[in-house]
Amino acid sequence: NDKFQCSLKCDVEVVSEQCELLAKADVTEIMHRLSALPGGVKFPDSAGGFHYAESGKLLSITSNRFIHWSTSGDTVQLLEQSLDTNLLNNAVKLKFTHCTVLPGGVSIQETLNNVIVLIATNQSVHRIVLLHPTRMYRSELVTEFQMQSIFADMGKLSLQDPTHSAIIPMTTVGQTAGPSAATAWLSHRGEAHYALALPAGGIMVVTFPPHNTQGSVTAVELKRSSMMQRLAGWMPSAIRGEQSPGDLALSLAVRELEDDSFIFAICQDHKLRMWSFRDQTCLLEADMLEYMPACKGVKRVAGQGHRLRLAFSSTTGLCLAVYMAVPQRGQFTVLQLVATDSNRYSLDHISSLFSTQETLVDFALTSTDIWGLWVDDSNSTIIKYINFEHNTAGQWNQVFVQPPPEEEVHIGVDQDPRETYLEVLFSPLRFTASAIVKALQIYRRGSERIVDLPWETLKKEVTVAVENELQSSVTEFEFSQEEYRQLQVEFWSKFYACCLQYQEAQAMPLGLTISPHTAMVCLFKRGFVSFLLPCFAVDHLYLSYDEYLFSEEETPIAEDPEVGRDILQLVQCLRLVSDAVSGEMAYEMEKALEHLQSPERAAELVLENMLANDNDNMIEDIQNKLQDIRNPTAAMIVLLREMDLETDSETGGDGPISLNVRISLSQLYGSSTAVTVVCQAVCHMAMTRALFCRDLLILQKLYLRLGDNVFLGGGAQLLQLQQDLIPRSSHLLSSYYLLKHISQMLLFLSVLSPQTVVELFYQTVARKAIISQIYSQQQSPSPGNALLHWPHMASNVVNLLAQLLWPSNPGFQFPECLMANCQYTQLQEYVRLIGPWCQVNVGSCRFMLGQCYLANGEGQKALQCFQEAATEVEKEEFLMRLTGAEEEEAASTPRLQYYNKVLRLLEDVGLPELVIQLATLAITEAINDVRSQAALWTRIFKHHLDLGHNSQAYEALTQIPDSSRQLDCLRQLVVVLCERSQLQDLVQFSYVNLHDEVVSIIESRARAVDLLAHNYYELLYAFHINRHNYRKAGTVMFEYGMRLGREVRTRLGLQKQVNCYLAALNCLRLIRPEYAWIVQPTSGAMYERPGASPKRNYDGEFAADPVKRQVDILELKDLEKEYILARSRLTLAQHHQPSAAIAGSASAVEMVALLVQTGLFDCALSLCQTFKLPLMSVFEGLAFKCIKLQYSGEEVQNEAWNWLAANQLSTVVNTKESSATDEAWRLLASYLEKYPSPNAQHYRCVINKLLSHGVPLPDWLVNAYKAVDAASLLRLYLNYDLLEAAAELVLEYVDALLGKGHQYFGIERPLSATTPSVWLPYTAIDQLLQALNETQTSAAVSQHLVHQLLTSVPVKMTRDLSQSHRYLRAYKS
Repeated sequence: NDKFQCSLKCDVEVVSEQCELLAKADVTEIMHRLSALPGGVKFPDSAGGFHYAESGKLLSITSNRFIHWSTSGDTVQLLEQSLDTNLLNNAVKLKFTHCTVLPGGVSIQETLNNVIVLIATNQSVHRIVLLHPTRMYRSELVTEFQMQSIFADMGKLSLQDPTHSAIIPMTTVGQTAGPSAATAWLSHRGEAHYALALPAGGIMVVTFPPHNTQGSVTAVELKRSSMMQRLAGWMPSAIRGEQSPGDLALSLAVRELEDDSFIFAICQDHKLRMWSFRDQTCLLEADMLEYMPACKGVKRVAGQGHRLRLAFSSTTGLCLAVYMAVPQRGQFTVLQLVATDSNRYSLDHISSLFSTQETLVDFALTSTDIWGLWVDDSNSTIIKYINFEHNTAGQWNQVFVQPPPEEEVHIGVDQDPRETYLEVLFSPLRFTASAIVKALQIYRRGSERIVDLPWETLKKEVTVAVENELQSSVTEFEFSQEEYRQLQVEFWSKFYACCLQYQEAQAMPLGLTISPHTAMVCLFKRGFVSFLLPCFAVDHLYLSYDEYLFSEEETPIAEDPEVGRDILQLVQCLRLVSDAVSGEMAYEMEKALEHLQSPERAAELVLENMLANDNDNMIEDIQNKLQDIRNPTAAMIVLLREMDLETDSETGGDGPISLNVRISLSQLYGSSTAVTVVCQAVCHMAMTRALFCRDLLILQKLYLRLGDNVFLGGGAQLLQLQQDLIPRSSHLLSSYYLLKHISQMLLFLSVLSPQTVVELFYQTVARKAIISQIYSQQQSPSPGNALLHWPHMASNVVNLLAQLLWPSNPGFQFPECLMANCQYTQLQEYVRLIGPWCQVNVGSCRFMLGQCYLANGEGQKALQCFQEAATEVEKEEFLMRLTGAEEEEAASTPRLQYYNKVLRLLEDVGLPELVIQLATLAITEAINDVRSQAALWTRIFKHHLDLGHNSQAYEALTQIPDSSRQLDCLRQLVVVLCERSQLQDLVQFSYVNLHDEVVSIIESRARAVDLLAHNYYELLYAFHINRHNYRKAGTVMFEYGMRLGREVRTRLGLQKQVNCYLAALNCLRLIRPEYAWIVQPTSGAMYERPGASPKRNYDGEFAADPVKRQVDILELKDLEKEYILARSRLTLAQHHQPSAAIAGSASAVEMVALLVQTGLFDCALSLCQTFKLPLMSVFEGLAFKCIKLQYSGEEVQNEAWNWLAANQLSTVVNTKESSATDEAWRLLASYLEKYPSPNAQHYRCVINKLLSHGVPLPDWLVNAYKAVDAASLLRLYLNYDLLEAAAELVLEYVDALLGKGHQYFGIERPLSATTPSVWLPYTAIDQLLQALNETQTSAAVSQHLVHQLLTSVPVKMTRDLSQSHRYLRAYKS
């Protein structure tokens, strides 16, 4: 990337806050039977680090993994970290009672199976053996985002075991002071050695045997006399030599070379000594003052702060760096160890480097550089580094450290003090949580300890504490608003000052370390760890001090030396502008950007303020420097090009990468530590470049004001400046302000720590894309073997992340990430900030803003944004992806696809009114797309219907151009309005060209659903009545009645059936008689539905077509019959509930039988007359009931009154003697009288029924029947052998003929001489006589009857007298 360059001469510090981990770590106390040494010597706090040997390899479980340690008095804190994976249980704290950890007394080394921590205190030495990470997991590849640290099982170890812990022997009788310095190392045989600087001079080496073997601890003293001593069981075994105080080692270092260990010591007498541990002899002694010029008087003063460091490389061998802490003349001397023959060694001087006057805290040596850490008089941290071989000028390179928080917080007149202070306190890059917690504890003046507070809870606690303090100090009850504001500022500034003090204490530097494998530099402070990243070239120019800027011979961002010189001059002018901008004007400029005011106008206001308040002639100095710039526009173009992160390429690569490499890449730089470092680096870059652009814009405005006085090029350059460079600077200023703002923007519901939205984006989206691009662009054939060089990788990751966040790039992943994680407020702020000036992804931003409004319940605003975004659908990649992800068939145009997507969004949120509005708008885009029009009109119809806008829904339905969709919607309209009981609307719609479809839909629904649950038939009836189609209405109700009879065999169903038939009758009566007919619906027919699929039988074949049936026409009289039949069924069901189940489909004949059985004789007779059925069954049934009543008990008599009451008698008898039986006989008599029949058939069937059951005939029945047909009565007597009654009837009949009682037999004129002849039933009489003749029983009675008959019947009245004589003769004989 030609726009991405890093300066090789500076770094920038990025903070990774880790003090909370150490605060939460459990303290493990290690105790020996020791007491504190007298004198109370205190050593300064220190820190260091250990980097795994394979931390620079990608395909390693220890990639980017390291251990930090720090010491403070008797405590050692250990913290294991990884940039790739979050480590669990990764912090421990060890406390050595009555001991003090020595400077250099902590060393961490690794073997194939273990990580070994060696610790030396002033009274004891300790060895901690831990399992190596490669032995904790079966596989080298780890796919989890978190894993256990090597410290996870620390609590299970026995740290006071004699094999791993020992007390240092006091080698001099009466000695009270312990060792003052130490170093420790692990030999290639696994032995742990501790070199201790004895207070009287000399070095003692304590040795532990390998941890997995048996053995005792030994101690050896190294003396200048080359004599050695061994200690067995901690008792001296040889005579010790005298040591001079000058031999006291101030700093120790050790290096194993071949089979020997060389111990280096810089002593109080300013001499460097090298000991052979194998031979226990001093092999080398060098006076370091020989390498220092002008060292007069130094020899007389014992050295105090000398330091020693070693570095080994395969090319240079072993190098030593000695820091000589000479007052006012500190110096680094770099020497190389050279071996000669006969086991002799010498030192070659490589370089002498003078340091600054600040106090050295720590330094580190690499094969090429020296890195130094100082603090100045104000306790500010200073870090520098220098190449000790190729730096002839002796110029140290800068590291731009993290500046401390501002001492004062600027509060605008429109800002609330509390909110402003809280925003500063709890924003990233300023305060650690531990500093705030400690300040809160002091502010509360309480003894309770605050631990493990979530971030939001801590914020609330701080607010409550400050507000309570304010309230408790108030004595008055009334304040003006300004007075209360001043009180707020006073108390919040007090708490802020307290936080500043603790933050300063937390930021106190302790040491630094450099990884030899990844070149990563870590700075250890008391409260946190910082990582150093390479500084980009343009940032380096702006941040460098003037003396560094003046010494720049060339700049890496310009190849032309003339342009490079102009750039340096221009940057110096920018530094002057920066110094001239007051804090108040800087705040105003910041607010102008926040409120979306013009940056150019804001820069003009700042310039006017600078000109008005130029008391130090700063403008004149700037003008003088501007005149030295030959081509300012070229220099500005180079700077603007360097800061512009716009790129055309999409991030990501698709190279062929193996599975193992892909898995490792998926973890690379994915831990929370790496996330914080990378994102804070982006924030730091954005803050720096925002100031750069601000000052450049102000300087450009000054150029315009000065004009030709400083422009050598004249008007053409001024025109270019005004039309091109100033707008570009303004755009860059807005862009970097945006990056700075989002880098500090906290997540919504950021609970445990203040996570920013950029950190979220990097974790979830950007990291994977960035790492893929880095490794896809590598030239190495096997990316898995590539080394993880931290400066190169970190710079690439930071630059690519900034490119992904750059608003002018086509990628839109950052807003997508915010939306996917429901960060609506943050996304709204992002879109607001880029709105006025960013012309990339305008439509996408409007779409995202619309989604934010939707989430916040502001539907109309959302709709407006969606409409504005529609114009950019075919231009922006995000919107094209959005519309291209449709699952359904694509619409004709991308804009219609976009509208469909938005419509679904609005539907998901539940905003039907907005769906209708947008769909109406979308229809104008679908003029030539009938399918899309149909879909949109269908949507409009659906949502109008859901909202209850029935008329609008109907109007939308009529606009649907697709007939099948229209039919579906029409069906839905009918169903929904029926379910809502809004039948008035449904019936009154005009249904132009849809009348038959509506009728078909309602009919099909009516025939398909439960009759009692829905009222589709009644709806269809109302529909036809409303249109005066009475025949159709009658047909509907008749069909309804028919189905009720078949399907709803209940009393309610029968009642509805009666009403249906009655309604059908009324409809036909409203029609002219010749048209008063309907077609009878086919019983049980399969009704055809539009669009129904063909039916198949069980064999899978198409079913045969139904047989055509004859059409039956029903006229008014037919409907009347059906109505009477239905009414009869209802009457039956009302009187006998169980009969309803069978009465529904019973025919007229069956109904007569059911009615007679129930006792409803009136209804049965009416039904018989309607259907012209014989009444015989009715009379027989009534006769039978009379018989039953006559011979039944009281219970049956009582029940009979129920059915008797259902039949109306002609007269009412209220005598007490009247019984149910009497009433039944009276009912029978009234029916016989009311319903005459030819030949008296009804009488005959009643008498026949009575006689068949042997019941004597009632006199009224005999008298009534003989008046009608005496001959038939005689024959009935004869049929049932009632001879006596028959003889009496014949006798009475003969007498009636002769004139005696003729009126009882219906004889108008009896027999006389003037009347015509009359006839007797001679056959019946002959049968009677024959029967009497043959009767053997009661002969006397029979003879008497025969005699009466023969004497009463005149001979002249018989047709065959001879026959009578034959009977008589036969009888007498």
